[in-house]
Amino acid sequence: MNLAHQLIRWARRTPDRTAIFYGATPWATFREWADRSAALATAFRERGLAPGDRVLLFAQNHPRYLEILLGCWWAGLIAIPVNARLHPKEVQWIIGDARPRIAFVHHTASADALCGLDALIELESSDYELLISPPGNIQIPLHDTSAADTVWLFYTSGTTGRPKGVKITARNLMTMGLCYFHDVDQIHATDLMVYAAPMSHGAGLYSVPHLIAGARHVVPASGGVDPAELFSLGQSLGPLSTFAAPTIVNRLVDYAASAGLTPEDCKASFKTIVYGGAPMYVADIQRALQVMGPRFVQIYGQGETPMVATALSRSQHTASEHPDYIKRLGSVGVAQSPVQIRIATSEGLNLPADEIGEVLVKGDTVMQGYWDNEEATHHAIRDGWLFTGDVGSLDSNGFLTLKDRSKDLIISGGANIYPREVEEVLMNAPGVAEAAVVGLPDAQWGESVVAFIVPMQGATIDGDALDQHCKDNIARFKRPKRYIFIEELPKNNNGKVLKTALRDRLKHRN
Repeated sequence: MNLAHQLIRWARRTPDRTAIFYGATPWATFREWADRSAALATAFRERGLAPGDRVLLFAQNHPRYLEILLGCWWAGLIAIPVNARLHPKEVQWIIGDARPRIAFVHHTASADALCGLDALIELESSDYELLISPPGNIQIPLHDTSAADTVWLFYTSGTTGRPKGVKITARNLMTMGLCYFHDVDQIHATDLMVYAAPMSHGAGLYSVPHLIAGARHVVPASGGVDPAELFSLGQSLGPLSTFAAPTIVNRLVDYAASAGLTPEDCKASFKTIVYGGAPMYVADIQRALQVMGPRFVQIYGQGETPMVATALSRSQHTASEHPDYIKRLGSVGVAQSPVQIRIATSEGLNLPADEIGEVLVKGDTVMQGYWDNEEATHHAIRDGWLFTGDVGSLDSNGFLTLKDRSKDLIISGGANIYPREVEEVLMNAPGVAEAAVVGLPDAQWGESVVAFIVPMQGATIDGDALDQHCKDNIARFKRPKRYIFIEELPKNNNGKVLKTALRDRLKHRN
């Protein structure tokens, strides 16, 4: 079940058709993409990498991301894409845990401190060019990957603040790819998938169904989200499909509204916008539908069941005549085809319709487990069911509504931020006695990070110093947006910080 076989299929069927665009400029045909990935696979083997070895990608969105992913899979290696916005110290922890042999980076200046690798290769360097241009026509055969082999190691933080490596198998990705056609959107070879959100996360996963369909892939020249650029690319190349966090959706809608575009105008630039990764307010999706038309599908999933748990279809977004329409717009849809969803107590006992409990998922997209972490695996997967840590309810028609998330998780701009991780950094700052981090609702980002700080007796601390300390140790997007200095943290009789009380305090301050 080698996913690189899908690339070979299309390289044979339509070798000279453009497969990848960088902006509006053709980057590679299917044959060129296959040749480059095969060359990388051969170079990996020549450097001594064996099936099951790991390769890390610490890079912004770039067409070579796709070449490397498929090259890894061709050789039977495990790809470890990590968020380009992480601090090098955070990436170093992942390197120590996963022990990759090679890392590909986009800007060596941000990664020159990384160690413990056989090689560090810059994407736009002559070293990379040599890897994809080996002498002669020697090419290793496609590795005989089994369905249970791990092919993608996705690092997601846990509530303890320590990242955990989610082992995503070939079966997980193939199942995810195939169910996309039935549960999310039909894909044709003429379609274009644009990577505006990070390819290290959900956007990159969606390369799989689009590769299966022989669709084309577009990486914006900006490497990120520029609404004017995306609308222009759609006008130039054809209607785009994309995966976006709600914050990105809102930016696209704001641009379309300010530019005076009609839904028909938007149709020329976008075929489908799949959104997920954070809550979408009902008012926001109603406005999006009004401004851009029926372009939208919502998905709910986790790294532990990549992109697959539930989906709210395009038709469900527009079924305004249904008596439960508004309620359903506020849901995350119904179970996707390969999985079962149920609501249970913390012990796994079923709860009836409309009762609130933990969301459990079971099916062929659920991860194999966590990398070198049997304890966490056994806690997360019990009797084949993934305990997501999310809280919600199922109605009698199978629509899932999320009521809350794992207690302390903050989602800002579609990125997961775990307070304990930020708190540990703050506790190492001079003069800090205690720290507690919570999320504050934010109209633009979903939530923003707020830190409550108790200074040591006699210490003088200011927010600028704490901000610099965070800049030096964690990714910028995890930094608190506000520091509130207090004499003591509210606690219960067992000494546990009452974060509900802190959130209530924020409500009264705003």
